[in-house]
Amino acid sequence: MGYVDDAFTNLKSNLEITATEQAQAKARHAAIRDHVREHIELCDDFLTGSYRRATKTKRLKDIDIFCVVKADGRDGDLRDSSPIAALGHLQGVLAKKYPGPTIGRRSCTIEFGKEDAVVSFDIVPAFDRDGGGYEIPDKTVGDWIATNPRIHHEKATAKNGECGGQWIPFVKMIKGWNREWGKPVRPSFLLEVMALKLVRPPFVSFQDEICWFLASAADQIQNVWPDPAGLGPDVNSSMASHEKSTAAERLREARTVAEAAIDLQEAGEDRAAVEKWRELFGNRMPRP
Repeated sequence: MGYVDDAFTNLKSNLEITATEQAQAKARHAAIRDHVREHIELCDDFLTGSYRRATKTKRLKDIDIFCVVKADGRDGDLRDSSPIAALGHLQGVLAKKYPGPTIGRRSCTIEFGKEDAVVSFDIVPAFDRDGGGYEIPDKTVGDWIATNPRIHHEKATAKNGECGGQWIPFVKMIKGWNREWGKPVRPSFLLEVMALKLVRPPFVSFQDEICWFLASAADQIQNVWPDPAGLGPDVNSSMASHEKSTAAERLREARTVAEAAIDLQEAGEDRAAVEKWRELFGNRMPRP
């Protein structure tokens, strides 16, 4: 491999979750799930979101835990509550053990120290849905919405297999760029959903795929991007029109940087090419 390839190997490695981070995340999510089960009668609980799909970037924050309430159990009447009431009930349960849990749009968040390897967890109350999937509270919508994170996981796993195991690290790289550039695309899950459609086998190289994705995403971010499970709201529904326009512009700027980096590599200026790539990824891409 050449100097640029080595830089991308370093980037890939730097974005991977370490054994220490995995161990801390495992211990904490197990403790949270045990605590919720002690106070709310559940029929299931499981990890979901980008952590479960292995597309989470560091540092670890907002790790999602789904807590599926038993509909005919003692807490089944939570489904008849408003989203804010259901989230408030969960917040009270979490506060028995964890200081200062907060209510978000669809979950309650537990924060740990900002310097910790694992910063925070999002705990989502859910009910089984007739016809498959789950219903979760959405404070902004003011109602319960349908979703199925298991389908999200299945689609991500399948796409990664089609791309020879390169799709997951690719998504982490794109998310790393998004974070480095101030998160112009939100939620970050939108990048993952776009990559499900825009990245197609055979996977060529990280350099070429990133450049092509940035160009395609810039052209298509204004489009409607549905929930991959076909149940919930559109993934980019929370972005206002002007935010989509700003994101498209930033994606085009990033594409220009990527094209310049590829040109430098083709001209044999590998070190200059890596410095250009580092304009996208910052210190997430250590120099070889």
